[in-house]
Amino acid sequence: MAEAPIERVRAVVHDAAREPRESEEWVSVEEPLEIRVESPSLLEAARVAVTMRTPGHERELAVGFLFTEGLLSGREALASPSVREALAIAGRSNVITVRLKGAFDPAALQRNFYATSSCGVCGKASIDQIERDVRAITSELVVDRALIEALPEKLRAAQSQFAHTGGLHAAGVFSARDGGLRCVREDVGRHNAMDKALGRMVLQGAVPLDDCVVMVSGRLSFELVQKVAMAGAPVLCAVSAPSSLAIDAARRFGVTLVGFVRDRRCTVYAHASRVR
Repeated sequence: MAEAPIERVRAVVHDAAREPRESEEWVSVEEPLEIRVESPSLLEAARVAVTMRTPGHERELAVGFLFTEGLLSGREALASPSVREALAIAGRSNVITVRLKGAFDPAALQRNFYATSSCGVCGKASIDQIERDVRAITSELVVDRALIEALPEKLRAAQSQFAHTGGLHAAGVFSARDGGLRCVREDVGRHNAMDKALGRMVLQGAVPLDDCVVMVSGRLSFELVQKVAMAGAPVLCAVSAPSSLAIDAARRFGVTLVGFVRDRRCTVYAHASRVR
């Protein structure tokens, strides 16, 4: 996996043991990425979104974003080559254009996206619009509790950059049969990490993720439930708490929602019958 960019910055450290001291600290890089769509039906590429993200895996992020927003049906809808990158800043691409085989109607967006690193749902016109794109999951998958409880350690072990900065979220896709890691991605934004991981699975032709469990490193928010439901994953887990809207969405979308997965315990908030 390509490593996420990190930088050294000067800082002053205060602690109880010593006087304040100057230090050099590693921090995660955050930069904007503009996502565009190119289609035979358009005279020029349509600007779809700007997101603040950790550079790296731009192709996966763009594809995952379009897929989880219902703007891309799957790998078969992509032209070849599937993306174009341009306008590099500090050697990294900050504009990426996803190329589609078929028609794309910008008017169907009904909104302009501006997603920050902490909120992937801010630009949506209405929650009703989101729910129209999501099919409820009816999977009869059953997962051992022990498998779920082992995921945080596996996810943390796969986070190549978190140990350096402490400032990156992670999303991992695991096999529901044996807990094997299929993909993990890191980013300053929870929703970006999820889009990168799901984008990887889309590009592999592996969706729907009906035999997978998705694990995230932070809290469980509405947009993460929506994205997992779009990908057809029956189980979403996290080390922290869910929001009330995340729970409501998981119940409606058929997603088993598991929070506080740590210290060999977990709490199931929706569709508990899938956890054995």
